Amino acid sequence: MIQYTLCRHMRSMITIAVIVTGIIVTGAGIANSHGGKTHGGESFSAFQAVQKATQLYDRLIVSGKLQEDWETGLSSIHVSVRGDETSRETVVQFKRTGGDPDSLYFYFDHRGEYSGSNFTGK
Repeated sequence: MIQYTLCRHMRSMITIAVIVTGIIVTGAGIANSHGGKTHGGESFSAFQAVQKATQLYDRLIVSGKLQEDWETGLSSIHVSVRGDETSRETVVQFKRTGGDPDSLYFYFDHRGEYSGSNFTGK
């Protein structure tokens, strides 16, 4: 069995490719016909959530708080929004193939501020 060791740059490129693919597949990158902004000002977008979550995710891997298979086994990234306009929360899920737990969730409030992370999705 041959194993390849990827440099940090290549791993980042792979992570970005998986993120972009996840956004395209889930349709989160589709803009509204009037420019993708709300009338009350800019809202926190799914793309911005993925960018922020990826930075946090990479920090956890680099610091050793997440095992390397969280990066090499990353299979998908999903973005969902829950709650109403006043209590809206954006959830970014990083899902890996194999391992227990198999998902890591990052939470952002309606302003885009990081509000927590866990492995349960609750």
